[in-house]
Amino acid sequence: MATRVVSTPLDQPRSWWERTYLGEVLRGMTITIAHFVKNMADLRLNRVGNTYQWPEQKKPLPANFRGEHRLMQRPDGTPRCVACNCCATACPAYCIEITGADTGHDGVEKYPVKFDIDILQCVFCGLCVEACPCDAIRMDTGKFTAAYFEGPVKILDIDYLLHNHPESKSPVSDAIY
Repeated sequence: MATRVVSTPLDQPRSWWERTYLGEVLRGMTITIAHFVKNMADLRLNRVGNTYQWPEQKKPLPANFRGEHRLMQRPDGTPRCVACNCCATACPAYCIEITGADTGHDGVEKYPVKFDIDILQCVFCGLCVEACPCDAIRMDTGKFTAAYFEGPVKILDIDYLLHNHPESKSPVSDAIY
């Protein structure tokens, strides 16, 4: 069986227009100028721009924003967490550490003595929230962590997580839970 090989010369002579790349430069400048004209028209017509003057003006967060973690409490004030380690197992960053203990009474078998989240290792994926069978952990606080460049490792302990309430009502949290 014979095959036909077609070759194209690599050293084709290019035209003057192709050698100067003038067409590509003009196409790039057209895009840049179009954005510039649009932004200037928005400023002249007093339309809202995309720039927020942070920290005075905060950007509105989407409803499904995953912020800092919090632990939910039962009506009697005890944590909903039963120390099953589902969230720690589901975490791809291995940033959750839970130590459980027996409660000693009926109903709830275990409770967390230690529940720590290393916020510098957390990737805010939300898998811990999805894995929790008793809706004990949520990420609907609307708080995002600041950058930590030095000093001690930022670990959210159980006391912080139990009292880390959202800054505002989360419509997603209200609708689902």
